[in-house]
Amino acid sequence: APSGLGMEVMAPTTINALNGTSVKLSCTFNSCYKVENKQFSLNWTYQQCSNCSEELFLQFRMKIMNKQLDRFGNRVEFTGNPAKYDVSFTLKNVQLEDEGIYNCYVLNPPDRHRGYASISLKVLTEEPPKHDSTVAVIVGASVGGFLAVVILVLMVVKCVRRKKQQRLNTDDQKTEEEGKTDGEGNPDEGTK
Repeated sequence: APSGLGMEVMAPTTINALNGTSVKLSCTFNSCYKVENKQFSLNWTYQQCSNCSEELFLQFRMKIMNKQLDRFGNRVEFTGNPAKYDVSFTLKNVQLEDEGIYNCYVLNPPDRHRGYASISLKVLTEEPPKHDSTVAVIVGASVGGFLAVVILVLMVVKCVRRKKQQRLNTDDQKTEEEGKTDGEGNPDEGTK
């Protein structure tokens, strides 16, 4: 729905769940109006694929009603709170065949347009490997340390060169001044 005409429904686009575990499919919404149970409605549907037909499995009409699909049995538990703009549910004992698209439809009159969000559930048979960041930290610290040392050495070299240059300039000035005093201050021996 175009912004301003209806509510905004928010849900993660993809959720990964480990086979045999429970997973919360989070769906929240924004509405300008307080939720009135007599008018509020919610539908959760399941699609095996994007072109497949939707199956209604969870509904709110004055109260939560689980539509006992053979697919889910009694593994669906409503864990949201419509008064707090949360219509999430938890799927227990996730199975490989639970993979698919879960659609969350919300209508909160006097909002005129129904809000909608979709979640793609991916069921994993094994936990994805955790990224070991130790190597990255060691490499990062080493490179950072090396760069710090290089910068420090460059600063020291620059400072030493600057001091030498200042000394040379000062020595040149002294030599010039000494030459001027000898040439101007002392009369020539040939004129005596």
